[in-house]
Amino acid sequence: MPFPLDEKYIKETESELNVKFPSEFKKRMIKSNGGELVTDEYEFELFPFFDKSDRKRISRTCNHIGLETKNAREWNGFPENGIAIGSDGFGNLIILTHSGNRILTDQVYFWNHEIGQIEKIAESINELEN
Repeated sequence: MPFPLDEKYIKETESELNVKFPSEFKKRMIKSNGGELVTDEYEFELFPFFDKSDRKRISRTCNHIGLETKNAREWNGFPENGIAIGSDGFGNLIILTHSGNRILTDQVYFWNHEIGQIEKIAESINELEN
């Protein structure tokens, strides 16, 4: 079950991954760190930001964006400019990207791990919210 997040943990992840997350994504995650995204076409589990505020939150956020992105970067075909923000449970990820300036765009992409390709699925995270 997701819970609110202190923005300092987003800043820690930004520093760790050397990127800046888009404001809409940050607002969503501050309100509810992680959780499910279910649409007519997709069902994803969002990775949380690593929250070190207490033991319970540490254990509930151990599959955090920083760790999952580092793991994904070891897979063939994962985009160099990609940050993993969620999974469909079958190895495919949803990602945010940047165009070299390290500032992530609002657009959300689906990365197919079998063919190593990405496809834009939303203009922003809010488009995927029900």
